[in-house]
Amino acid sequence: MSELRFVRMGFGADRVEYTTAWQEQRRVHAARFADEIPDTCLLLEHPPVYTAGRRTDDSERPLDGTPVIDVDRGGKITWHGPGQLVGYPIQKLPRPVDVVAHVRRLEDALIRVAAEFGVETSRVEGRSGVWVLGAPIEQRAALGGLNLDFDPRVNDELFDPRLNGPEYAPSNAGQRHEDRKLAAIGIRVAKGVTMHGFALNVNPDNTEFDKIVPCGIRDAGVTSLSNELGREVTIDEVLPVAEKHLRDVLENAELLPRAV
Repeated sequence: MSELRFVRMGFGADRVEYTTAWQEQRRVHAARFADEIPDTCLLLEHPPVYTAGRRTDDSERPLDGTPVIDVDRGGKITWHGPGQLVGYPIQKLPRPVDVVAHVRRLEDALIRVAAEFGVETSRVEGRSGVWVLGAPIEQRAALGGLNLDFDPRVNDELFDPRLNGPEYAPSNAGQRHEDRKLAAIGIRVAKGVTMHGFALNVNPDNTEFDKIVPCGIRDAGVTSLSNELGREVTIDEVLPVAEKHLRDVLENAELLPRAV
């Protein structure tokens, strides 16, 4: 069992600028590598910002030239902002690090958080993060009065939801009964210590995701606890629940090196 401490960096009026949090991650990462501190999870809320992981394509960035911060995590482009609980677990793992196992542990914890609020979530094969699953394709509402056989996303690999109106917007995936992401995960491991982490949508303005192709996924969307429950859920409500499940999962996990 490994001790996990939490640091609440700032929320609401004390939201933490992304670059400030990134610098603090580096400081905590160095201290954890040197065994000066225990495993540490930074919890915070950011002002509005787009961040792009190493695999982000130019075609997925905002069309209007909105600034994007390029970062050293995996994954693609996403948005952070008010109403989103962001967590950066900085944890020392045995080498060679099993990155997939770490991601799965974060997913497990967030699936439990959602369940405690009455939202059923799952994983989607080949896509990291925590998802609310949509209806089977044959049961989904037609778009623009057209049969789904004519949905342009089905056969057009170049389809761009940013150019095709609100009926295709990621923030409206729930109305289309499609898969929608509740929590995104993107990490980096350096010297056997993790960085970056997760973003759980509690009650953000999800239309901010409509300016990009979130996580590079064109055939699904985004949601939040508030959207799914039809009531306002706050960061203050979610914070202790998230800490409880992160502690339970991360402290009690059997940490094994990646099989080579």
